[in-house]
Amino acid sequence: MAMELMKMPQLGESVTEGTISKWLVKPGDHVTKYDPLAEVMTDKVNAEVPSSFTGIIKELRADENQTLAVGEVICSIEVEMAKTDNENAGQVSHSEENGEGPVTRDVQQAAEPSRKARYSPAVLKLSQEHGIDLSKVKGTGNEGRITRKDLLKLVESGELPKADEPSAISDSAPEAIAPQVNRQNSPVINVPTAAGDKEIPVTGIRKAIASNMLKSKHEIPHAWTMVEVDASNMVKLRDNLKSDFKLKEGYNLTYFAFFVKAVAQALTEFPELNSMWAGEKIIQKKEINISIAVATEDALFVPVIKNADEKSIKGIAREIQELASKVKAGKLKAEDMQGGTFTVNNTGSFGSVQSMGIINYPQAAILQVETIVKRPVVINDMIAVRDMVNLCLSLDHRVLDGLVCGRFLARVKEIIEKISKDNTSIY
Repeated sequence: MAMELMKMPQLGESVTEGTISKWLVKPGDHVTKYDPLAEVMTDKVNAEVPSSFTGIIKELRADENQTLAVGEVICSIEVEMAKTDNENAGQVSHSEENGEGPVTRDVQQAAEPSRKARYSPAVLKLSQEHGIDLSKVKGTGNEGRITRKDLLKLVESGELPKADEPSAISDSAPEAIAPQVNRQNSPVINVPTAAGDKEIPVTGIRKAIASNMLKSKHEIPHAWTMVEVDASNMVKLRDNLKSDFKLKEGYNLTYFAFFVKAVAQALTEFPELNSMWAGEKIIQKKEINISIAVATEDALFVPVIKNADEKSIKGIAREIQELASKVKAGKLKAEDMQGGTFTVNNTGSFGSVQSMGIINYPQAAILQVETIVKRPVVINDMIAVRDMVNLCLSLDHRVLDGLVCGRFLARVKEIIEKISKDNTSIY
């Protein structure tokens, strides 16, 4: 028998940690390869983690609602050694006879000592927040690596090893020099409470949302601009088509689909907005993949409509429906969240008439589509009641300037205002 370690997988690009929301197995259970072990929640997706092995669950290394960094061990599985691994099996048995206990394959591979100083993003983040000198911490993880749990225990005890202080925890100097990090102590927030106040624990996904929003606001110099659009022709066309469309297709033809199509078309003409800041260069993305914000009661997800410029209004409406249904059912996959190049947010769905969106890092802009409202406007020196909507653009001023963004918004406005049954095909 051998012991295999299941680790927290990376469930999306830029995802650094996940929260065990529910265990689907318990110690002693027999699992086969690809059986689901746990439900894991990240800031981008909820997903089941499948087993990579067939065997018996030996130990669950994390509790439900516990957050672990990508690569940290979540459970151990006792598996039968394959016939081709008889030699390794002999080594395991020999080790057990000597009282050394079961040996995992990770240990058998005799990784080089420098691996001790390779820290996970969660460990680095905690060390920066609390000013912990990682070279003075003795890890309890695989091969002596420092885990998030090790640092949390130190924080709770109040015995934090600082730079230039003697180590009270480490038996010896580390075998490799830890990478230098800029340490910034997070201020301790003392909020006065009174009788009747309710404390709500911060979930892993809420922490991730907070971290991403903070990163965007700290790193991206946001600028903001807005245009007012007369959407009367679009509203008239959609309202004339919506009933027959629902009967024929089985899903709604929404206003939002028209806006996403208009934005995708404008991005083909102004590719500067389909870009990302990359330090010494700006990456202009070839594919136009529109991220759309979908909210639940306690979280926000941003799935992606891939190659939106190549899709019809009907195709976009179908994808909006499918992605929103996946979010509500908790079935959104990691690949549904990846590759976005520009975000469109339907803030008008809850009555907003003007807002300033936080850019979906590392994209360069986000467009807020506000509520369509009937307002009196002046047309040819006469007052008329029209269906008006505000389009609000937040932009990364490192990548974009007001001129190109103004032209982009003007083009989106032109597309929306010129929609009619004569020049706009739904299919």
